[in-house]
Amino acid sequence: MLVFILSVQREPTKVEPFFIFARKTEMNYQETLDYMIGMLPMFQRVGKAAYRADLGNALELDEYYGHPHQKYKTIHIAGTNGKGSSSHYLASILQSAGYKTGLYTSPHLRDFRERIKVDGKMISEEAVVDFIGRSQAIIERLQPSFFELTMAMAFEYFAASEVDIAIVEVGMGGRLDSTNIIQPILSLITNIGFDHTDFLGTTLAAIAGEKAGIIKPNVPVVVSQTQSETRPVFEERAKQVGTSIVFADDHYLCSSFETTSLMTQTMEISLAEGATVRYETDLLGYCQHKNLCGILKAVDILKGIGLRLDDSAIREGILKASRQTGLNGRWQVIHREPLAICDTGHNEDGIKTVLRQIGAHQHETLHFVFGVVNDKNIEKILAMLPKDAEYYFTKASLPRALDATILAEQARAYGLKGEVYAKVSDAYHAALAKAGQNDMVFVGGSTFVVAEIL
Repeated sequence: MLVFILSVQREPTKVEPFFIFARKTEMNYQETLDYMIGMLPMFQRVGKAAYRADLGNALELDEYYGHPHQKYKTIHIAGTNGKGSSSHYLASILQSAGYKTGLYTSPHLRDFRERIKVDGKMISEEAVVDFIGRSQAIIERLQPSFFELTMAMAFEYFAASEVDIAIVEVGMGGRLDSTNIIQPILSLITNIGFDHTDFLGTTLAAIAGEKAGIIKPNVPVVVSQTQSETRPVFEERAKQVGTSIVFADDHYLCSSFETTSLMTQTMEISLAEGATVRYETDLLGYCQHKNLCGILKAVDILKGIGLRLDDSAIREGILKASRQTGLNGRWQVIHREPLAICDTGHNEDGIKTVLRQIGAHQHETLHFVFGVVNDKNIEKILAMLPKDAEYYFTKASLPRALDATILAEQARAYGLKGEVYAKVSDAYHAALAKAGQNDMVFVGGSTFVVAEIL
């Protein structure tokens, strides 16, 4: 059955039909996800084959759904590490201030619906089923990527939910990322590191050039972390498009941070004028001190353009960043005795930060449950991993994951020893069983390894 709906376009004398196709078959939520994964190339599963290096599909989907992102304010966030945490920080602060807040992030860990949230609540299964049911015609015609269609779903859902503002996290890069069709009120760029170098370039300057693609005319931009290789790139892009740019660490600097429990950490932030302010957060990773400086500067700009963000909302949003938004996988405690922690850090900079934090926790033996994807250059990561740890090499259940036996062979060349496990759950439970009460179990190397544990 075809349903014809007449839609009046911008020219009042011109009326054009567009079509909404009834579902070919009724699908439940799981069948809908299977349909999406089966029909659409998904980067997290298949890698390079799913990457689209242009905005054509994103623009056509945006036109098809009536430019939903134009119905609310947006904030755009890019970066190599820290963009996920920063997205959740800002969403939590806006929620605490009373704004109805959309949040679009990727990838998900446990449930596809984690990608699309309003005030910390995931999109409903019914809304996912309904959107895909209405979209089969455009899916079959355009054959968009999984990310492109998910983005369109998020933007339409935020409009239907009548959000005040939406935080939109870039998937990869920035310049050619599907999300770069929005016109935000603020852009935030976090850390720049080596990741996805096949797509973004092999130098920090080249990668920064792709991230800088989200900088738009008259849209203020905050860069969380000054890096000598990337600062000139961002400054030049801002100059070219005619907008203001600030580097957060010119104004805020984390002078100290401490984890007083396995529930929160406290960070002391020094202001440019010499004063210090303390913030408590339920995000425990060491990387948060860099993220927080970017968030505080972003908040300053948002206040300057009229958003109502008082000190109590800022503090509550930072304190409850994880609880209010449902963020998982960032230095997350998953077992107490023995202590077991997981973290989604998966590139050189991310792993370096993780190892620093592991070293700060008193423990006897480290049991490292480790898996990676097969399209990353892991030599630098293997070279920095501790040789005195016991390794549990494993493979997440997706095509992109590197075979655990191959990983173990590569690791041995760097003096890393351990057993091979076919499933992440088997590796994790073996580590828990072998670890003593004063030992530490860490799960990581890949977002997808963490996802299977959670």
